[in-house]
This record gives sequence, C-alpha cells and structure tokens, in this order.
Amino acid sequence: MNAKDLSLRLQKAAEFVPQDARLADIGSDHAYLPVALMLQEKISYGIAGEVVVGPYESAKRQVAKNGLEKSIDVRLADGLEAVELSDQVSAITICGMGGVLIRDILQRGKDKNRLSGKERLILQPNVGERQLRQWLVNEHYTITHEAIIEENNKVYEVIVADKLSKAPEYSAKELFFGPVLLNDKNAVFVAKWQHKLEKSEKILASLHQSDQDVAEKIQEVAQEIEWIKEVLADAGK
Repeated sequence: MNAKDLSLRLQKAAEFVPQDARLADIGSDHAYLPVALMLQEKISYGIAGEVVVGPYESAKRQVAKNGLEKSIDVRLADGLEAVELSDQVSAITICGMGGVLIRDILQRGKDKNRLSGKERLILQPNVGERQLRQWLVNEHYTITHEAIIEENNKVYEVIVADKLSKAPEYSAKELFFGPVLLNDKNAVFVAKWQHKLEKSEKILASLHQSDQDVAEKIQEVAQEIEWIKEVLADAGK
C-alpha cells in the first residue's frame, strides 16, 4: 500500500504531513493514512485512533497485514484521548468529518491536555469549514495551507494550521471562504461557490416570505450572497 492507494482526499491531506512526523490520525478509517505514510517512509511513528470497536479492529488488521505493529499504535479512545503528551506527536490528522465535530474533538483534546500546541493540524472537514477556522483563530493558530478538491461528486477542503510566533488576524470573509483558498480560486472553488450562491439566493427568498422575525438571518445571508458574488466576479477576471 502507498499514497496512490489512498482516496484523493486522503492523498491531499498526506501531502501536508511533514517528513519524519510523529503522526496521530484520529478517526483513522482502517488506518489507511498512517499505514501508507509509514510504508513510504514519510512518518517515523503513527497512532491510529478509533472510538468504535469495529473500525478499531479493522485498523489493527490493516496495520498487522503490513507488518507495522512496532511503528503504528492502534488505540481505542474518544478523539484526542488516543494521544498522550509523552507520545511527542508532531502532526495530527482528522479527516472525513464535519467541521463542527472536528472543532469539538480539538476543544476536548485541549481541555484534557492532549495538545501541546507544537503539532501541525491537518484537518479535512466536509462541511462546517468556517466554524472550524474560527476555532483555530480563537486558539491563535495560523492557517498555513489550504486545498480544495472534488472526489465522487463531493467537495472536500483541507485546512492546515500551525502555531507560529504571531497569529494573523483574519476577516470574517477570509474565515468564510478560507484565507488561502480566497487567493487561489481554482475551478473546484468556483464551482462550489456558484452552487452555494444558488442555494443562498433560494434561502433568502424564503426568508423574505417568512412570518417569523428573521431580520438577523436575512442580513447574514444577504451578506454572504454579496461576498460570493464579489469573489466569483473576481475569479472570472
């Protein structure tokens, strides 16, 4: 097994794992990512964390099948409780979940002293990217890299965050689109936001017809529509 055997979204996440990292992969999905990275000698040590017994057993079998029991620990634990500070983890991957769930995993890990702050966070949310970015900003991380890809008609974003000496200040617009993605605006990014624009315009129309007090929500959606139109117009130049 190597990186080419991974799904496209996991291949993209793998690109941001530093060479010789001590990696903790949380919600490890058969341990595919740490196994592939160990076999290509990109990581020096791996933890595959699973909270459910079935996937935990699958991850153990995958590690054993590749003869990696001495270099990858498979642990049954909830989120970052799979990690101890003594593991000296230098990179954490959390892929294939909602951004709010990833945020909550990170917050619980912080509360339980499982994060040293020295780890690179490589996060692959499938929704809720803005809420995840907001948490990173609140915790003084810098969003150092971002990527957006499409696989099987689904769009995935990768957000990479590091704690640097001084975290930048991001605007609400940058947190909405992604500060790095906003500068790139590739074809997948444009298609995503064209689709989002259509949905938001329908939501705004239905809000205007509501008999509830939705003035605040109308203002929020109208602001998002304005941003999307600006960004798409700029991308077309």
